[in-house]
Amino acid sequence: MLTAKQHELLHFIQERLDTSGISPSFEEMKEALGLKSKSGIHRLISALEERGFLRRLPNRARALEVLKVPEAAKAAAPARENVVPLRKAPPALKPIAANDIIEVPLHGKIAAGVPIEAFEDHNNLAVPAALLGSGEHYALEVSGDSMVEAGIFDGDYALIQKASTAREGDIVVALVDGQDATLKYFRREGQMIRLDPANAAYEPQRYPAERVIVQGRLSGLLRRYH
Repeated sequence: MLTAKQHELLHFIQERLDTSGISPSFEEMKEALGLKSKSGIHRLISALEERGFLRRLPNRARALEVLKVPEAAKAAAPARENVVPLRKAPPALKPIAANDIIEVPLHGKIAAGVPIEAFEDHNNLAVPAALLGSGEHYALEVSGDSMVEAGIFDGDYALIQKASTAREGDIVVALVDGQDATLKYFRREGQMIRLDPANAAYEPQRYPAERVIVQGRLSGLLRRYH
């Protein structure tokens, strides 16, 4: 049996999903229920999850799915005109909110100068969904200044779309000799791969094609201002 606040929250989320396809924010839920803090919303959502009425979609900070609505809650809900009945829409058809957040794996630092070892870890980075396109993504912290003329600076977070191929002029994550990763423009010179910096102080790097593996293409950047 659900509490009155759980009923109220469940219907608020359902109505927002039905009308816009986008989950309400925690701030919006707090205001709608007249609560003083977001911690109360977290507790209500956890309780609804445990009872099988609600599900949080993975890797998104504010994506919720209503799995069912109890009959008592339906009867208690105030009548509204033009409210679409509960139904599940295919995920691909739901619009992505501009402020929707997706968590992507953060895999250490990558050199924007000479190659350095690419560190693997288990951290995640929260990224606005609007910065990411299709496909699978991960993030790397940029170390060095060899790509400054492309607007990529030391300390930036490079958002990388996983890929094993690249076109001429793409900015890629290139793995050299299976252990050193670098962020550079991708070029071909016959049987050689040329990795070009975007800083006149650095020289291009040339390697036999078999020594270079493309691990992804630059999709976007995040920058923190201190």
